[in-house]
Amino acid sequence: MVDSITVIAPAKVNLFLHITGRRDDGYHLLESLFAFTRQGDEITLKVAPELSLEITGPFSSKFTGNARDNLVFKAALALAQAAGIGAGAEITLKKNLPIAAGIGGGSADAAATLRGLNELWRLGLPFTELEAIAYGLGADVPACLYDTPQFVEGVGEKLTPLTLSWQAGIVLVNPGVMLSTPAVFKAFKEAGSHFDAPLACMEPWTSVLALTEHSQNSLERAAVSACAEVDEVLQALKGLEGVQLARMSGSGATCFAFFETKGVAEHVAQAIKNKHPGWWVMADELLTESTL
Repeated sequence: MVDSITVIAPAKVNLFLHITGRRDDGYHLLESLFAFTRQGDEITLKVAPELSLEITGPFSSKFTGNARDNLVFKAALALAQAAGIGAGAEITLKKNLPIAAGIGGGSADAAATLRGLNELWRLGLPFTELEAIAYGLGADVPACLYDTPQFVEGVGEKLTPLTLSWQAGIVLVNPGVMLSTPAVFKAFKEAGSHFDAPLACMEPWTSVLALTEHSQNSLERAAVSACAEVDEVLQALKGLEGVQLARMSGSGATCFAFFETKGVAEHVAQAIKNKHPGWWVMADELLTESTL
C-alpha cells in the first residue's frame, strides 16, 4: 500500500487564446491550445486521519488566507465527497510557480491533487469522473488533469487531446506582478474588443510558425492596458536573438518565448535573470504527448 506520493502540477501555457463570445451568465467563450511544461509546483500527499494543507516554496508567502480556501484543499474535499469516503491526507504544496500569473497555478494544483489522491486513496476513478469533479472547481481544472496538449473550447469544458509534432525550448517570464483575470476581462470589455471568429477547422499546429501565422492571444492588449509590465516583458522577449515566437499566456502577466532547443532556452533564461533580477524566469520544454 502506498502511503505517500508526490505529483507535479506543471505550468499551463496558452499557446493561443481566442475569445469567441460571451454567455448570458457572463462567462466568456474561448478557443485555446493548452500545453504543459515538465516543471511546476510539487504536491506531496501522505495518508493521515484528517485533511491538512501546508504551503511551502518560493511563492508560499503570497498565500495569506485560510488553507481551507485553497483550491488544493477544496479539490481534496470534493473528491472525498464524490467518492463517499471520509479519508484524510497530509498535503504539502511546494509553490514553485507565481500565482495570478496566467499559467494555471491554482487550477493545475487542484488537478494534480485529484490525480494524486485518486491513487493514494486507491479509488480507481476514471478520468471522466475526475473531470466532472474538476469542472466544479474551475474552468481550467479539467484540462489541467491531463499533461497532454488540449484544444479547449466553450468555457473550458470541451477538450480535444492533441499531440504536438514539434519540440522547442521555452522560456517563461513573469515581471513579479500579480494580474487579476477579472481585471483583464474588464479591460477587454471596456476597450470594445471584438470577439474572434471560431476556427473553421482545427489546425495541425505542426510548428511554431503555424502558431505565429494563424493565432494570437486576444487578451494581450487588455492585459497591457491593465499592467504595463506585460508589454515590457513582451518587448524584451521579442528582441532576443533566435526567438521564434513571443506571446502572453492566459490573462497574464506571464509571457513565453520559443527557441530552437531547450539548451538555447536555458542560456537565454540566464541572460534574462542577470538583466532583470526581479523577474521570475524558467526555461523548460513542453510535453508534446501524455505521460500519464
